[in-house]
Amino acid sequence: MAWVCLIIAGLLEIGWPIGLKISQNADTRWQGIAIAVVFLVASGFMLWLAQRQISMGTSYAVWTGIGAAGTFLVGILFYNDAATFGRIAGVLMIISGVITLKISS
Repeated sequence: MAWVCLIIAGLLEIGWPIGLKISQNADTRWQGIAIAVVFLVASGFMLWLAQRQISMGTSYAVWTGIGAAGTFLVGILFYNDAATFGRIAGVLMIISGVITLKISS
């Protein structure tokens, strides 16, 4: 169950950078900030639950890895971020690191 909480925490981690991106527009500033805060709190809470059974280092690395890779993908799909070979290779290394941590724990 702790790993389920951790995966959910990582997926929620994707929401707060999106909220910050939304807040860059003056018309949606406060909605974006609200989205960021809600996702940050929810993600942090799920991480807290996961850390009851998963070591801090592993859980934090997996949490940030899921968040980073997910945010990267959202940026490419919805915000026209560059999808260069180097950036994709970097995210693949993050994902392989997360898989290695899961297998090792």
